[in-house]
Amino acid sequence: MKTSPLKLALIPVLMFGFGFAMVPLYDVICDITGLNGKTGRIQAAEVTDPVDRSRTIEVRFLANTNSGLPWDFEPLVKKMEIHPGQVYEAMYRVRSTSKDKTLGQAIPSVSPGTAAEHFNKTECFCFTQQALEGYETRDMPLRFVVGRDISDKIEQITLSYTFFSQDQG
Repeated sequence: MKTSPLKLALIPVLMFGFGFAMVPLYDVICDITGLNGKTGRIQAAEVTDPVDRSRTIEVRFLANTNSGLPWDFEPLVKKMEIHPGQVYEAMYRVRSTSKDKTLGQAIPSVSPGTAAEHFNKTECFCFTQQALEGYETRDMPLRFVVGRDISDKIEQITLSYTFFSQDQG
C-alpha cells in the first residue's frame, strides 16, 4: 500500500485541528469538574456589599498534598453554611512528617467553576509559600467572602487546596 506525501502532510494538519477543537470541550469539562476554578483575592476593606441573609450556600473544604510533599493537610471544618456578602474564616492544619525543613505552595480550585469568580479571599495561606520545620504543625486561616451576585442556582461550592512541594532537588 502506497502512502502519498499529501496524505502524510494531512496527518499533522488534522492533529492540529483536533487539538484546536478540544479547547471548548476543555472549558466545558473544567466548568463541570471545577478544574482551573481559580478564586479571587480582595482586600478586607473592599467587602462593602450588604449580607444577603435570605439565602445560604454550603461551602465544602477539601485538602490534598502532592505525593512529593511529606505533609498531612486537612481542613478543621469540613463544611459550613454561609450567607453571600459576609466574610467567614475557616482553618486548615498542616503537619510535616519529615525531620527536615520543607517548603510547599497551596493551589486552590473551586467547583463549580462558575462560582470561582464570586469566591474571593481576603487572607489565605495560599498567597505565599509555606515553610515547615521538621515535624512542625501549624494552623492556617482562610478568610473569604462569596459575592452577593452569585447565581441563585448555586447552592453548594467546594473549595479544594492541593499543596505542592517547592523544595529544589
